[in-house]
Amino acid sequence: MGSTAGLRERKKAETRRAVHEAALRLTVDHGLDNVTVEAIADAANISRRTFSNYFDGKEDALLYGDEQILGTLVHRVRAQPRDRSAWLALRGAVESLFEEYGGPDREWHLRARLAMRHPSLLARQLAGRIRLEHDLSEAMAERDCPVEPRLVAAVFMAALRVASQQWCAEHETRELPELISRALDQVAQPFT
Repeated sequence: MGSTAGLRERKKAETRRAVHEAALRLTVDHGLDNVTVEAIADAANISRRTFSNYFDGKEDALLYGDEQILGTLVHRVRAQPRDRSAWLALRGAVESLFEEYGGPDREWHLRARLAMRHPSLLARQLAGRIRLEHDLSEAMAERDCPVEPRLVAAVFMAALRVASQQWCAEHETRELPELISRALDQVAQPFT
């Protein structure tokens, strides 16, 4: 039974990834406003109903890659040594993500640029970031934190957002981890 459940979960993950890739490819080629859920479903070789089982809309499908990567931040914060402050646990978590993933890929850049140009996509992205901010603050609540964990999480997420926007505006001339580290250094003083 365990291998069947594992296979089922892998198939679901593969389908989510295929839908995400189709949504990104179609949006880059045709623009967000010219892409429908039906077109994404067709490109991913699934039905419209199957699409709805995985995503609420095309914006969710487009942002799936970001959500997956950033969602692991909460686990990474919890995995940091218990004696690290909340701020240092956040820094360690984001650094471990870059070590594992080797920095952002072309898809990340495309999603970030698309979100900056489309209000509906930006709204979905911000909603996801607020959920992440909440989850991060809960993960930090057990650590030494001289400031309200929700505020620390909000400042941390704002620094990530500003660094990502700068990275896109500069057309990737500098590395995103460098920009994030610089932004986090600039706001770290009250939290360390």
